[in-house]
Amino acid sequence: MTQILAVSGGNSPFSRAELLVPHAVDRLTATGFDAAHLAVHGLPAEELLAGRAESAAILGAVDAVALADGVIVVTPVVRGAYSGVLKTFLDLLPHAALAGKTVLPLVTSASTTQLLALDYALRPVLSALGARHIVGGCLFLDDDVERSPTGGTRLRDAAEQRLFAVVDDFVESLPAHAGAGG
Repeated sequence: MTQILAVSGGNSPFSRAELLVPHAVDRLTATGFDAAHLAVHGLPAEELLAGRAESAAILGAVDAVALADGVIVVTPVVRGAYSGVLKTFLDLLPHAALAGKTVLPLVTSASTTQLLALDYALRPVLSALGARHIVGGCLFLDDDVERSPTGGTRLRDAAEQRLFAVVDDFVESLPAHAGAGG
């Protein structure tokens, strides 16, 4: 079965980037893919910051990337680039960690003026990690991801349609794409 890993680099479980991920994962699992979510902020901070790639938690996260056929990378735009927590994790990955993989970059931001962060900040690092194919990403405004008072999340209709379209394009670009679940 084709395995997809969504790696999110939000700074907290409540960041819009983190709240966007379950919608992408649900879209994939509904169509028969084995999709999982790796929230980088949930990894031990001390190991991340010290670059301890040999710790059990970091090794598990790196292995999850290695086992994935496709990777979705989700991050808020922070000062015109991807988040520092995501950068710290990507720095711990082996040089060719994304070799042979299809990658979908997604970003969240308060403004559309941050759109270039996809192509000028995130895409080069994904390419440097050897991604086979980086599909066209998508920016979601913070206002597109609505938090409910009960803890749930809702995407605005237009944002949900954009997310589903880019996820579907990502699926079509997977190397062993053979319909649902590969």
